[in-house]
Amino acid sequence: MALRKAFGWERHCLQGLWERAGRPSVQLELWDGTRLGAAAESAVGRVVFRDPGVMAGLIWDPSLALGDRFSDGRIVIEGDLPAVLTAIFSAMPHQRKRSWRDWFVAQRGHSFGESRDSVYHHYDLGNEFYRLWLDERMAYTCAYYEHPEMSLEQAQAAKFDHVCRKLRLQQGDVVAEAGCGWGGLALHMAQHYGARVRAYNLSKEQLSFARQRARQEGLTDRVEFVEDDYRNITGKYDAFVSVGMLEHVGVDQFANLSKTIDRVLSESGRGLIHTIGRNAARRLDSWTEQRIFPGAEPPSLRQMMDIFEPCCFSILDVENLRLHYAQTLRHWLERYEAAAPQIEAMFDAKFVRMWRFYLAASIAAFVSGHLQLFQVVFSRANNNAVPWTRDDIYRRQEAQPFTDPMPESFAGASSWKPARS
Repeated sequence: MALRKAFGWERHCLQGLWERAGRPSVQLELWDGTRLGAAAESAVGRVVFRDPGVMAGLIWDPSLALGDRFSDGRIVIEGDLPAVLTAIFSAMPHQRKRSWRDWFVAQRGHSFGESRDSVYHHYDLGNEFYRLWLDERMAYTCAYYEHPEMSLEQAQAAKFDHVCRKLRLQQGDVVAEAGCGWGGLALHMAQHYGARVRAYNLSKEQLSFARQRARQEGLTDRVEFVEDDYRNITGKYDAFVSVGMLEHVGVDQFANLSKTIDRVLSESGRGLIHTIGRNAARRLDSWTEQRIFPGAEPPSLRQMMDIFEPCCFSILDVENLRLHYAQTLRHWLERYEAAAPQIEAMFDAKFVRMWRFYLAASIAAFVSGHLQLFQVVFSRANNNAVPWTRDDIYRRQEAQPFTDPMPESFAGASSWKPARS
């Protein structure tokens, strides 16, 4: 059945949305063939609205409606998806005032139970799903591209080394890791730097994979994977590290994270936090928060100071790897597209489109500068053993497997136990 002609107010509404988005170089096409927005010759792509029913959602919450209607196929984006979304994001203002809609949209909190539920929503989709498009170590965080031609596997290994060098890890160091993912960094620290690691995570799927890898690589005497919240870390450690967890902690919990680090870090200890962030405090867009990452809250550097200031930690180094994350996501999206038929068989076509949109939108967010990737290195204020320069960080040597025998005890940490299967 033929769809009705678009009403004048519908054309006016979509043109207004395009204007308020900063007039991006994207053309809009309505279900009746009406074209608005950028001229065809200057547009990088076209957003096609396939039926009048999309209008109510666009008026209420454009972010949520665009993601949802793309996922169910009622909005189609013609052209290179990351390029079209980058054009839209680049035109949008980086600062947005809190709107009336925000007062009606509930955001998940960060209590123990809510944090566990948020982890289950995203990370427990199944190891087989993530295995299809991540690297062999299942690193689901920003890689480090020392050279543009690096493969994803090489760049993720380089990221692990980059983190370890920043922490100045030495043989026998005892490390606490908060939010360890599938365990790639923890195993790397043990295998290549001779560290002993206790890694905390709430995801059963990720921990199952990490423990299996530890057994396969003979590292169960050096790495313990603990199914628990970061707020329950016990013991004393030479280093504290968190890669890709802080954006899920919530700024309302930064004081608790600060107390945890202060409680477990030794007097000469050092730490590193690697997180998606923003240049200025702002809530995550509603579609990503509701559909992909419930409870996620990428912080600004000013907000991160609420972790360091209460316990007088000294900031030693801040690095922004924003474009490295865009490149990481390009590699993920390429692999995701190659595996799309398998993913559709595991879930459905709507799920495939939803995650395609998420990965492409994430590329756009980093390229346009709406998201950042911060690595912050810190230590106690009176630690004078820190190097005077960064030279040793960037004089990279390929990490070699650590083969020296390890001490019997888990030095510095209380009640060490081997990893449980």
